[in-house]
Amino acid sequence: MARIKDNIYDLKSQLKNTDGLDRTPLLSKIERLKTTAEHQIREHQKDVDFRTKEFTVELVVQKYSDGLEDDSNELFIPDYQREFTWSQKRQAKLIESLLMGLPIPYIFVSDIASDDDEYDGRIEIVDGSQRIRTLYAFLDDALELIGLELITELNGFRFNDLSLSRQRRFRRIPIRIIELSQQCTEETRRDLFERINTGSDDLKEDEKRKGSKLGNTALYLEVVTVCSESLKFKELAPMSTTVEKRGERKEFTLRFFAYLENYLNFGHVVRDFLNEYIESQKEITSEQVSLMNEEFNRMLEFMKTWFPHGFTKSYSAKTTPRVRFEAISVGVALALRENPDLKITNLDWLFSDAFKKHTTSDGSNSKPKVIARIEYVRDKLLES
Repeated sequence: MARIKDNIYDLKSQLKNTDGLDRTPLLSKIERLKTTAEHQIREHQKDVDFRTKEFTVELVVQKYSDGLEDDSNELFIPDYQREFTWSQKRQAKLIESLLMGLPIPYIFVSDIASDDDEYDGRIEIVDGSQRIRTLYAFLDDALELIGLELITELNGFRFNDLSLSRQRRFRRIPIRIIELSQQCTEETRRDLFERINTGSDDLKEDEKRKGSKLGNTALYLEVVTVCSESLKFKELAPMSTTVEKRGERKEFTLRFFAYLENYLNFGHVVRDFLNEYIESQKEITSEQVSLMNEEFNRMLEFMKTWFPHGFTKSYSAKTTPRVRFEAISVGVALALRENPDLKITNLDWLFSDAFKKHTTSDGSNSKPKVIARIEYVRDKLLES
């Protein structure tokens, strides 16, 4: 039987009803818990070391826009961030607030430390991508202000409609930024993003599926769940304990099957695409279940044989980017469907600028980019 972990509340309750020397082991356990808790606090404080800075609007937009097309921009949006979802009216409200001199929330970024010179020293946006993209659109004259109720005369304005002096002043508006240090791990950055945007108790998409009718289908129970528990999968696609507990591995597995069967019909919103796929597979037979499990295992076996560090970017990587996993896993499976005896003679493309662009560019969940990255991998494998 597993040992139940000591809880300070329970120990203190026991202490109230204990006398004499019997109190000693309880007091000892309480002290040990206090020491352990303090150690954990200090460890996590190291992970979130930060500095507070101020950049001007112009500098923020420049760092985001220079190199945006080829994903070499210094200030970039990571793959775990959501798509640009703000409405035009909400964007306009942000611009109005800045013009009025109202403070806006801090933008959180992180200094990235990497063995890859192309990524080392870049700045990952942890929270604030919607605001930064709004500023970029406005300075690029692509955003028309609408729905303003205070400075109503600005409705219909674009940036270039402002007076030249106001344009200058707007570019110089300071934006408050909290920059996490190089020691901040990807796990910590993702956790911070979740805490800021949804709160720690909000459910992940897989947790929602698990608790709904979608989680009671043969596809979910006998394919997605079974495949996600594969030891080989865990070896090839490492991820943190935190995200694994929240269903990320099942999310990966479901994405594999959904994209494999229907990537050409992807409709931009991943959640809806995956849920619709589960709905479409409600009547799958036991034979289809077996075939799907076999195909997933065949893909993993191929990865184990030919890809030296699995789905990760390097041997030492401890996390697996979603976009990278989707491109490689589905591309491999499609290639194996065309050539079951496929063998690889060259993997240079895996380290190419073209592949990096396919798997790291902004707006990675647009239909053209989903198709492009999957077919890029498939075609490179079939060229081998």
